[in-house]
Amino acid sequence: MSESFTYHYSAERQNEIDAIRKKYLPPAEHENKLEQLRKLDASLTTTAFIVSMAVGIASALVFGVGMCCFLVWSLWVLGALLCVVGVIGMLAAPVLYRRLVEKRRQQIAPEILRLTEELSQK
Repeated sequence: MSESFTYHYSAERQNEIDAIRKKYLPPAEHENKLEQLRKLDASLTTTAFIVSMAVGIASALVFGVGMCCFLVWSLWVLGALLCVVGVIGMLAAPVLYRRLVEKRRQQIAPEILRLTEELSQK
C-alpha cells in the first residue's frame, strides 16, 4: 500500500474561495468608516438630483401640454397659462437642486468632518 500526498493548487479556485470568505468576515473598522464616508458623500447629490429632475420633467410636460392647447386645440388662454407654469417650473429646477444640495450639505457636514478626521489620524 503506497501512501502518497498530492496537492492541486488552482489560483482561480482560491480567488473564488477568498471572495466568498470576505463576504462573511466582519469588515475592518477603517474600511467600514471609509465606506460610510463614501455613501454620505454620494447621498449629497442623489436626492437633490432626483427631485430637481422630476420637477424639470414634469414642468416640461406641462409646457408641452400648454403648447398643444395653444397650437392644436386653439385653447389660447389655457395654453398660455400652462406654458408659463411650465417655463417657471423648468427655471426653478436648477435653483431647487442647489438649495437641496446646500441643505443636505449642512446636515451631513458634521458627520463627514468627524469621519475624515478619524480616517486621517490612522
